[in-house]
Amino acid sequence: MEKQQDLRISVRTIPDSALRFVGFLSFFDRYGTPPMLVALSLGTSLSFAQAVQLVASYALFYAIGQPIWGVLSDRFGRLAVLRAALIGACLGAVASIMFTDYLPLLIARSVTGFMFGALYPTLMTLLGDTRTGVERARGLSDLQIYSSLGTTLATLASGALATYANWRLVFLLPALGCVAALYSLRKAAEPEHSRSGFQFRAALRPMNLALYAIVFLEGGLLMGLLTYIVPALQESGVAIGLAGALGCAFALGVILGARLMRRLVA
Repeated sequence: MEKQQDLRISVRTIPDSALRFVGFLSFFDRYGTPPMLVALSLGTSLSFAQAVQLVASYALFYAIGQPIWGVLSDRFGRLAVLRAALIGACLGAVASIMFTDYLPLLIARSVTGFMFGALYPTLMTLLGDTRTGVERARGLSDLQIYSSLGTTLATLASGALATYANWRLVFLLPALGCVAALYSLRKAAEPEHSRSGFQFRAALRPMNLALYAIVFLEGGLLMGLLTYIVPALQESGVAIGLAGALGCAFALGVILGARLMRRLVA
């Protein structure tokens, strides 16, 4: 009983608005670069193929980092990892602004992807640790909605910002967002339940392996096919605004599905 009371106290110290904003920020940065690939190649010394490689490297390190961050969050705590990743993501975004040559930009975007890769899974495990039942499902639904809003805004706006203003703005906004997120978490306390040992045998249960297969397919679609829809449309002659609108249809579908889940979960 005392443990449950401590858990409820811990939950209150983590603002829901902060978790939603971090989810929004994670997907804004993740989907912000592809729509501006054409403008990025024109504004730097990069060829279009090299600009595409920035996205591929970002996605690769985004994915590679997630199991590493998961083990670290089990060992050191979810909020500790969340704060460390936000600091690293901020530094990576700032470094992305400073360079215009291929190799430094590639390194900066790879580091940024590695750091941003920690945010969303850590948010999900925080919700799993600190909420149960309907409250957990509604928290996940809200996280999906705000993350998809980040996808929508990035897909719609980043290409236009890079084309009509400056491509550096697309990297500057996530850096500022990381600072704001760190400030919003300044008083948050680590939930007691978030420190647990990693159980390798449990991770290899048959149902978990089936889940990994489904997620593997989903990740291939999200990080592969959907990532390159907007730049492919632009290369085909579609206007920036229309390409962004078509590309964000996926995010709108997620938002509607998350709203439906909130109604069905009870």
